[in-house]
Amino acid sequence: MIAAFSVTPLGAGEDVAEAVAAAVKVVRASGLPNRTDAMFTSIEGEWDEVMAVIKQAVDAVKPFANRVSTVIKIDDRAGVTDGLTRKMASLERHLAE
Repeated sequence: MIAAFSVTPLGAGEDVAEAVAAAVKVVRASGLPNRTDAMFTSIEGEWDEVMAVIKQAVDAVKPFANRVSTVIKIDDRAGVTDGLTRKMASLERHLAE
């Protein structure tokens, strides 16, 4: 499965980069395939391992604020591996036409 998620500390002001960096460090340390952009981090793996990493990422943001907002979008498709790379390759192929 691929999960795209964002974790935001609420009430921590406009600059949340330090808190977000704490979450992204957790994701990168997980060893699971992942990508981060300006709005979301995507992570790929089995349901239980992905959800465990997302929980750890949320926990990493909690020291920055008493309230944390988390948004998660999940693409759970049986039999697919390397989905992060394959989805982008397919998109790029269509863009090149």
